[in-house]
Amino acid sequence: MSGMRTILTSTAAIASMGLGYGLWFVISPGEQRRKEMLKNLPESNPVRMEETRQRNAMLMQVLKDAAETSDNLARGLGPGK
Repeated sequence: MSGMRTILTSTAAIASMGLGYGLWFVISPGEQRRKEMLKNLPESNPVRMEETRQRNAMLMQVLKDAAETSDNLARGLGPGK
């Protein structure tokens, strides 16, 4: 009985992995769709990419300035004042 249970359990595990792989294969995009998706990413547009770089640089500068000061910058923000 123990051998039969082991065979049944391993067969069920292999079948569920096969089903998962099959479903993954069905829902994954094809090569043509993948290329189209990569072409439409924001990073593929040079102007948008440069804007993102500038925004990230400004954000990093603000964080650097905030780290260098001992003032609590969060107190000056918001409707409480």
